[in-house]
Amino acid sequence: MDTSDTTPNTTVGKTRFYQGKGLTQPLFCIEPGIPCERAREQASELMGYVRDMTLSGVMDENPQLVWASYYLSALAKALMDDAELGMRR
Repeated sequence: MDTSDTTPNTTVGKTRFYQGKGLTQPLFCIEPGIPCERAREQASELMGYVRDMTLSGVMDENPQLVWASYYLSALAKALMDDAELGMRR
């Protein structure tokens, strides 16, 4: 009888992103139950966009792109952090 666990690890939903010092309301959070592999794939894709937007923002002197890439990178980090918590379960 096979007793191996074939259920994929999922995000735990504990990672929150707070914007600014002393703020207590999270700007966004990761929902529990997302397969960790999917969360990591999405984080990788977001980081590709962050790279492109940062480069374009700097080269075109467009601070809006730089700020957008900042928020996307925070979301990607939150996804990765929560997936890591899920993988440790």
